Amino acid sequence: MAERTVVKEVGSGERAPVSAPVAKQNYKGFVAGVFSGIAKLSVGHPFDTIKVRLQTNTDGRFRGPLDCTLQTVRKEGVRGLYKGGFTTAGRMDGYGLCVSGLKSPIKDQTLTICCDNFGHGLAGMMAGTTVSFFAAPVEHIKARLQIQYAADKSKRLYSGPIDCTRRMLKTHGISGVYRGLWATVFFRSFFFFWWGSYDVLTRYMKDNTKMSAPAINFWAGGISAQLFWLTSYPSDVVKQRLMTDPMGGALNDGQRQFRGWKDACKAVWRERGWKGYWRGFVPCFLRAFPANAMALVAFEGVMRNLP
Repeated sequence: MAERTVVKEVGSGERAPVSAPVAKQNYKGFVAGVFSGIAKLSVGHPFDTIKVRLQTNTDGRFRGPLDCTLQTVRKEGVRGLYKGGFTTAGRMDGYGLCVSGLKSPIKDQTLTICCDNFGHGLAGMMAGTTVSFFAAPVEHIKARLQIQYAADKSKRLYSGPIDCTRRMLKTHGISGVYRGLWATVFFRSFFFFWWGSYDVLTRYMKDNTKMSAPAINFWAGGISAQLFWLTSYPSDVVKQRLMTDPMGGALNDGQRQFRGWKDACKAVWRERGWKGYWRGFVPCFLRAFPANAMALVAFEGVMRNLP
């Protein structure tokens, strides 16, 4: 089995090399990522649905986040807030797989972190861009389900994620399912700021507060997620517009407007100027802290407690 070397402190100023199986670390990162995704879905998906609907609505259907929420619940019930949720229940943001070999700053006082803050940010960016090849079709399907407004299921174009995927493949092939891939890669490259700031905040709280490990995970996770969205949000708006653009053709869902990311970006500017890139930001920002704080608590908790 492949192994990597980490450092264990054996005395004051004395260190000795020890071995840890890479496969075990990857297994823990995978399981932790799944639990993290479930926690994030449970807390944050309703906010995500409202965010996507505000980002993609161009006909004045909603006056704002509260109106969008009330209309959704009134016409579609609470379940309407969770549209597309099953497509993301098991999705990991990828950080666990890319840095499961790195030590959490507060997991075990006997180990030393093997990379600095920039390294964590870089690992987050690599994780985000790499996992995009899995996340892009998932987010594409999720977004199309989230903008189905008909309360009567028989009037919806797609009955669920499987039906949506099947129709996409039948009419537009694999390229149709992967529409928005490079927009997703660009958006997720901003994970650099998320995980870089998470490492900085975690280290600071560990050294300057008496909070428990889960409390540090909670606050560092929530704040770093908000910093991520402050830097990445405009790219997310463009991505969602591209992913919810009609596919056209035999799918019969309307006429395609955008050939690619650049066209969607120009359309947002043409419609609302710079404000268009921040449409729906309030529910996103409100969601960022609790959803990601709980996700990080779950991730770090599993990493600490799995054998």
